[in-house]
Amino acid sequence: MTEATNRGPLVSAGTLIGAGLGGFLDGIVLHQITQVHNLLSGKYPPTTLVNVEINMFWDGLFHALCWVMTALGLALLWRAGGRADVPWSSRTFVGSLFLGWGVFNLVEGVVDHHVLKIHNVVQRLGESAWDYGFLAVGGLGMIAIGWALIRSGRNDAEPRGRSPVVG
Repeated sequence: MTEATNRGPLVSAGTLIGAGLGGFLDGIVLHQITQVHNLLSGKYPPTTLVNVEINMFWDGLFHALCWVMTALGLALLWRAGGRADVPWSSRTFVGSLFLGWGVFNLVEGVVDHHVLKIHNVVQRLGESAWDYGFLAVGGLGMIAIGWALIRSGRNDAEPRGRSPVVG
């Protein structure tokens, strides 16, 4: 039997799932529930029906991308589950989820909030402490937590009969 030492497939799957789920949470909480911004609210403020429709369309494309990332991550996780060389480690997997979510927040925050300026965390405030806090806590903080968990799980090798998520 091959020793399970290749964590790459588990980290890849978890990172992609984490990015997709992080995007879903962003879209559901910030775009839909609290309505503090939409994807293009910096360019098309939701003050007219046409602008609301434009934002809704682009929010839908954003959610479609999140769905694709999550689905691809699940496909990678399924493939990793069939490999004897991939160790199952809850810490590695959960760390990968945090890593993916943090990378999503960092990239989305830098690109959308600061480079393209298509929206801010709280659009009515413009660029504010919320944008920088989002990058620090939601981006760099989550990446650091994910990296630490992945590192701490490097020697984990749970029995093959156990679930890759619970343990």
